[in-house]
Amino acid sequence: MGEYHHTIDEKGRMIIPAKFREELGPNFVVTRGMDKCLFVYPEEEWRQLEQKLKTLPFTKKDARAFTRFFFSGATECELDKQGRVNIAQTLRSYAILEKECVVIGVSNRVEIWSKSIWEEYFAESEESFAEIAEGIVDFEL
Repeated sequence: MGEYHHTIDEKGRMIIPAKFREELGPNFVVTRGMDKCLFVYPEEEWRQLEQKLKTLPFTKKDARAFTRFFFSGATECELDKQGRVNIAQTLRSYAILEKECVVIGVSNRVEIWSKSIWEEYFAESEESFAEIAEGIVDFEL
């Protein structure tokens, strides 16, 4: 959980918030996510997701396209002594990570966003949050 603002340097290094480091562990996977962000998974979560995706029927065009997109961008990563991760250029380009970034916790993963894309996404989603919530689940709050 949480939202943190960080910067990425010209070499693609970015600090992962201390709160997420323990959950991610020493090795984790970074891949293309939805909505122009990056998904970051602890190794165990990645293995579980990989098993689920293996069950998709390869005879279905959408299943092949999704798994190609998802797995071709996946990179095994680790933190350096300063708590930074080096994000591959292909992933930085996909998510348009240039300087200011937002790192958020989303249940079983971490997401890395360009600050400008996150702000735009959040503003659009905030307007329809109640409608979205109604459409997907009954929270019974």
